[in-house]
Amino acid sequence: MKKVVFGLCIALCLSGYLSSPFALILGFIFTLVFGNVFEKLKQLGIQYLLKISVVGLGFGMFFMETLKTGREGLILTVLSIIATLGLGWILTRLLKIDLKLGHLISTGTSICGGSAIAAVAPVIQAKPKIISVALGVVFLLNSVALFIFPSIGHFFELTQNQFGLWAAIAIHDTSSVVGAALSYGDEALRIATTVKLARTLWIIPVSILSMFMFKSKDGKIKIPWFILFFITAILLNSYLPLPEFLTTRITMLSKRLLIVTLFLVGTTLSISEIKQTGFKPFALGIILWIFISISSLTFIMNN
Repeated sequence: MKKVVFGLCIALCLSGYLSSPFALILGFIFTLVFGNVFEKLKQLGIQYLLKISVVGLGFGMFFMETLKTGREGLILTVLSIIATLGLGWILTRLLKIDLKLGHLISTGTSICGGSAIAAVAPVIQAKPKIISVALGVVFLLNSVALFIFPSIGHFFELTQNQFGLWAAIAIHDTSSVVGAALSYGDEALRIATTVKLARTLWIIPVSILSMFMFKSKDGKIKIPWFILFFITAILLNSYLPLPEFLTTRITMLSKRLLIVTLFLVGTTLSISEIKQTGFKPFALGIILWIFISISSLTFIMNN
């Protein structure tokens, strides 16, 4: 029964009739009813489907436009990362949270959620429990963002450009960034994906900084190689005479695979894990998230 229902949920996500927020809810309900099943399959799905989907979206973009978009978000990206990491360092000490846990939550909030946490964790030699708590905080806030950001965007009458930039800066994980932008519009999706992936590259310097902060000499830095494939897809679409029907179908399939990814992310959320996390890590994550959301929105609306 579990396998049948799981398969039907995947099929529904691929059908194109399910929106990003409802895919996330469906995943949460599945875990609530059937428990935490297919753990390895889900983790592999989230890891690889997201990367494949992002690369596929590159076939709907053009190089010069993408380069311009990346430059537009560069200043805001740098300022937001420095400010969020600095505030996180201060709050971690004020709230008396484990230093490595606080650093992982701050890193996930400032760059790209679970991907940044997964990259920095081995560098600072964080224990599995600490990694789990940091991921739990970030994933829960991602879920909330996926629902409320499009509504806030419409309330403030943000343009597609403004919302795409805001989503890329203020939402943690790439999957939730793309999910929120997908429900706002195609232009928002293009901008959000480009700026978010450019932001993801900051994993490398932040990992090196973390290595020195926690005096780790043998930590390994995970470079997000799939971004190179994303750039290659953009170049192929820009400079080769690819058939329009092919690129259109690739981008359409990529969007539907993202819906599947969000369903899988939803299945990783559970009430018991949320309770076990405790208040202080959530307080840190929420304060940082509110800070980066309001400050980046203010910057975007006034520039």
